[in-house]
Amino acid sequence: MATPRISFEFFPPQTLDASFRLWETVQTLAPMRPNFVSVTYGAGGTTRVQTHEAVTTIARTTGLNVAAHLTCVDASWSETLAIAESYAEAGVTEIVALRGDAPKGAARFVPHPLGFANSVELVEKLARTGKFKIRVGAYPEPHPDAADSFADVTWLKRKIDAGATSAITQFFFEADTFLRFRDACVRAGITAPIIPGILPITSWEGAKKFARRCGTSVPQKLDEAFATAARDGREDLLALTQATALCDRLIQGGVEDLHFYTLNRPTLTRDVVRALGILPEVALEKVA
Repeated sequence: MATPRISFEFFPPQTLDASFRLWETVQTLAPMRPNFVSVTYGAGGTTRVQTHEAVTTIARTTGLNVAAHLTCVDASWSETLAIAESYAEAGVTEIVALRGDAPKGAARFVPHPLGFANSVELVEKLARTGKFKIRVGAYPEPHPDAADSFADVTWLKRKIDAGATSAITQFFFEADTFLRFRDACVRAGITAPIIPGILPITSWEGAKKFARRCGTSVPQKLDEAFATAARDGREDLLALTQATALCDRLIQGGVEDLHFYTLNRPTLTRDVVRALGILPEVALEKVA
């Protein structure tokens, strides 16, 4: 079985304790030699400043290839492009371009009056600068705002045609969910890499809440398995087994890249990556 390329997603800290947790996560996972790491924007674009600080600090202190999330939420196009330009000036040349979720308290996404209406417009503008490698989101199960799965395939093709070079999917619990979506994308003429997003389950109740929010289906057998594991005190073992088996099935299906949503809790992700045969290099020195 081929060893996959891996990447990790972090989220920016909003407290001092969260800052320490982020750096611990980076230190734990950086030795696994990720192809890149990404830093999210936070719900509704609420961590714009923290994201910029986290992205530039990780890039400067670790040498990792960092992709900054950038969304269309609550900002004019000039403000958004100014943020992108600040990344370019800091040597950050990868962006994950997303429409973004609705701001807190809003029922749905509404474009800023002077902002980008959607992710396609954002990708087009970023691509014209010639300064960035652009990744986008993809949805192997229907996005909450999409009519059906075919609409998600069509929208992804528009983003790739606009200048994106690869896509990272929302998480899912069954490999066939991703493989069917990948095959549908190929049939639609999408040739750019589509990287499956993997959520190692550090909390099953938390994972189900995430799933409900983003339209990910929850297999009944998996729900029952975690209920049994909780009674037996074996949730950690099941989480490791489930994530590793999911990755194995994807690799057997021809997947060459895996993107892990770490939630800034690195231990399970590290153990899954090790189980896939990826061994760490010497750990990073701590930054004073």
